Amino acid sequence: MTFDNFNFDNALLEGLYSMGYKQPTPIQEQAIPVITDNKDLIACAQTVTGKTAAYLLPIINHIIHAPTRHLNTLIIAPTRELVIQIDQQIDGMGYFCSVGSMAIYGGSDGMAWEKQKRALKEGVDIVVATPGRLISLLQAGDIKFEYLQHLVLDEADRMLDMGFFDEIKSIISYLPKKRQTILFSATMPPKMRLLAKEISNNPEQINIAISKPAEGIVQQAYLVYDNQKEALLKSILKNDDYQSVIIFSSTKENVKQLEKVLRSINGSIKAFHSDLEQSEREEIMREFKAKKLRVLIGTDILSRGIDVDGISLVVNYDAPGDPEDYIHRIGRTARASRAGVAITFINQYDQAKFGRIESLMGFDVSKIPLPEELGIGPEYNPTAVIKKTKQFGNKTKLRFNNKRNK
Repeated sequence: MTFDNFNFDNALLEGLYSMGYKQPTPIQEQAIPVITDNKDLIACAQTVTGKTAAYLLPIINHIIHAPTRHLNTLIIAPTRELVIQIDQQIDGMGYFCSVGSMAIYGGSDGMAWEKQKRALKEGVDIVVATPGRLISLLQAGDIKFEYLQHLVLDEADRMLDMGFFDEIKSIISYLPKKRQTILFSATMPPKMRLLAKEISNNPEQINIAISKPAEGIVQQAYLVYDNQKEALLKSILKNDDYQSVIIFSSTKENVKQLEKVLRSINGSIKAFHSDLEQSEREEIMREFKAKKLRVLIGTDILSRGIDVDGISLVVNYDAPGDPEDYIHRIGRTARASRAGVAITFINQYDQAKFGRIESLMGFDVSKIPLPEELGIGPEYNPTAVIKKTKQFGNKTKLRFNNKRNK
């Protein structure tokens, strides 16, 4: 199958092929016909599956053939980085067919606010927004959605994780009831199902197998104690083959600390976190995409909000707690059929987590011996750690019950 099979407008196809698209991915093959038929859709698919194009292409094609042009589509995404990424994709796909969009997100100055208001009043086809800034504009009366045709919630589960459930329901109260609702989510927890039931009308459902990393990723792991991590990371970064690197850590504070620790390493290194001004974050991302910045350090939010080709190495400085987050993280490398390396540091406390990750993927990740100068790390026995945790949990509960009964 090719994109020609979807009967898209020639101008849209020209923009699509100019961006390097060749064949539709599985989520695109299944979602595009449903959206083209104007049916509501709930799709379970991760970032690396091509989900953004799956909903943008039929929506842009619909806008091209609309008899009149109004604010046609609202796309809500959890982070500024993802909003900017979606807006850039619309620019590329809609370049030859004059379909325009507006990215709306907070953290900018007053001039940005006025620019967003002006663009909305003058008319734009698609609004891509974070929930917080969109609520502010709606409350100020600066957006009118009476002609809206499509609502898209991208990475809906992440928005709920970030506490946006009430904001999303509030936004939807401003929208016309007669619309197409499209919801993309990596997972489908109970709260997600409740939201989907409330905002959609007899939706089609698509579930793409997502718990497998790309074949081009070489996965490795080191068993380390925390006091060995910094030296190990410095040793790995001495390898000049790794010219574009992302390091994931568990907290914003750890990200900042790592930036200080790694300043002695050759090559530019910067931390990416929410305490930075929006202009600083955008500049860091531009530098990283342009390969002027070798190493980027961030948390899991970065794993879903970055779309950069040519990343040669991903390091999980802290093992992620959720197997799906692991897939997101390492999926930043080996994109566009390229190879890449993903290395995870596993301390004695994270073994159960990593055991669940390996179970989800269906294979064991290769464990690499530590450099001799670092000494010996912990043994890998995730099953024993799980049993010990369960035993401790039962004893804790028993002690609590005995205390309560006295």
